[in-house]
Amino acid sequence: MYDVVIIGAGPAGGSAALFTAKAGKSTLVIDSDQSVTKRAWIENHYGVAELTGPDLVELGKSQATKFGAEIVQTKATNIVKANEGFTIETENGSYEGKHVVLSTGMIVELAEKAGVQTKAGTEPRIKSIIDCDAAGKTNIEGIWAAGTCAGVSMHTIITAGDGAKVAINIVSELNGERYVDHDVLKS
Repeated sequence: MYDVVIIGAGPAGGSAALFTAKAGKSTLVIDSDQSVTKRAWIENHYGVAELTGPDLVELGKSQATKFGAEIVQTKATNIVKANEGFTIETENGSYEGKHVVLSTGMIVELAEKAGVQTKAGTEPRIKSIIDCDAAGKTNIEGIWAAGTCAGVSMHTIITAGDGAKVAINIVSELNGERYVDHDVLKS
């Protein structure tokens, strides 16, 4: 059983995976390779002059795997409450996790199928979003939401930050105390 299973490897999911894996939590990312970021050209991401969306997604995956996250390419089809967490069913098998992060971009059907509450979206062209609190918690204990599906702006820098925020909250909950991850320049 993984500590955290993240569904979606766009900026929100990739960032969440980077933080949970770096914190030593067993992390699985289930990615259907359908991120809208794969069609983006990015010139408004702090610290980056310009970058293609596909390169940003691949860089995020690479950073997450550097710290031990596992990534499988398949589509998640259902989330079912299990004894100590959840079973995430996919087109190619199932996985178990204590916590699940939905970072599914503009798509909320998987959340709705799992019983996660949704509400009307506020961004242009976003019909529905997951109803979650400021920490990313949904109505189902252990299921979290990050990024566009959680109602934040579609901009990659914002969704990446939201994924990091949700990951920090999950790690803090797993550790039983507030988690902080600050790297320091090596002398």
